[in-house]
Amino acid sequence: MSKAALKMAVPTIAGLILGSSLPVAAQQIPDRDYRAPILAPTYAKGTGPVVCLDEAHHNFHTLEGRYWSFGELLRRDGHSVRPLRGRLKAATLAPCAIVVIANAQPSDADWNDYPSPTPSAFSDAEIRATRRWVERGGKLWLIADHMPLAGAAASLARAFGVEFSDGFAMPGFDADPQRRAAIFSQQTLFRRSDGTLVAHAVLRGRRSGETVTQVRSFTGQAFRLPDGAEPVLALPSGYVSLQPLKPWKFHADTPQIPVAGWSQGAVLRVGAGRAAFFGEAAMFTTQLQGPDKRPMGMNAPGAEQNFQLALNVAHWLSGRLDADAPSPKPVR
Repeated sequence: MSKAALKMAVPTIAGLILGSSLPVAAQQIPDRDYRAPILAPTYAKGTGPVVCLDEAHHNFHTLEGRYWSFGELLRRDGHSVRPLRGRLKAATLAPCAIVVIANAQPSDADWNDYPSPTPSAFSDAEIRATRRWVERGGKLWLIADHMPLAGAAASLARAFGVEFSDGFAMPGFDADPQRRAAIFSQQTLFRRSDGTLVAHAVLRGRRSGETVTQVRSFTGQAFRLPDGAEPVLALPSGYVSLQPLKPWKFHADTPQIPVAGWSQGAVLRVGAGRAAFFGEAAMFTTQLQGPDKRPMGMNAPGAEQNFQLALNVAHWLSGRLDADAPSPKPVR
C-alpha cells in the first residue's frame, strides 16, 4: 500500500472501500522507533556494500521518508546506504553495489490524472543502461506496488523478462461493499507451511536465526516470471488482480485476473549480476497509519520476520547468500 492513503485520505483498505475519510496529513508517517532484532551485523559499520536508493524518479519512498527504516536496517547490518538522485546511467550506477528502486513514478501528478496505460517512470536510455549495468555485475532491487506504480516500473521489469501487472493483488472480489471491505481487509500472509513461501536460500538464510517462515505484505501487485527466475513469494489460492481504470476505483464489473501462484517476490541471475523483484513496497517499511497510528510494514502484526527477508535479499544480491538447490519453475 502506498500513495492511496494520502490521495484518498483513508485509514485502511476497508475504510477506503467503505468511503470513510480522515485528514491527509496523518495518514502515513515513518515509525522511527522501530529497531529490528538483528542477531549480529554482517559487516563492520559502513564497510558493507554500497546500497543506493533511487530518489530521481518522483519516488514515493525515500531514505528521509517512508523508507527511512529500510535504510536504517541495512546500515545496522553494516551496509553503506545513500540516495541516488541522478538519472540511471553508467556514471551514476557505477558507485553502487546494489541499486534499490522503490515505487518510482512518472511524475508527481495525482494518480487519477495519469493516462492509461500508466507511463513509464524510466526513459529507454535509463532502461538500457540499467540492464547493461546488471549484466556486467550490478545488483538491482526493483520494488513496485499496486497500480499505477507497477505500470510505472513495468518497462524496466520487462527488460529482464519480468511482467508486472498494473493492478491490485487481492484475496477475491465481491460486488457488495460490506463483503468487499471484509475481503480487502484480510492480511496477505506468505507462509512456509502452505508453500506460498517458496523454498529458496533467501528464505533459509545463512544460519538458523535467519530463516524466514512467514512474511506479510500489504496489497501490492502480482507478476509473472521468465525462465531462469527463482520465485520467493507465491500468491495464495483464490487471489485475483483487480484491474480498474483508475487507482482504487473498484466496481462490480472491474476486470479481474486469477493470479494464484503468480509472484510477489522473486530473484534472477542476469549475466554477471543479479536482480530482485518485489510487488509490494510497504513490507519493507515501518509506518504509522491514521490518527490512531496503526503499524504498517515490518512493525505490523504478522510481519515480524519481514526485516529478515529484507536482509536476506540484500545478502543474496551481494553474493553472501546463495541457493544450494534448483528452484521450481515459475508460474506463467
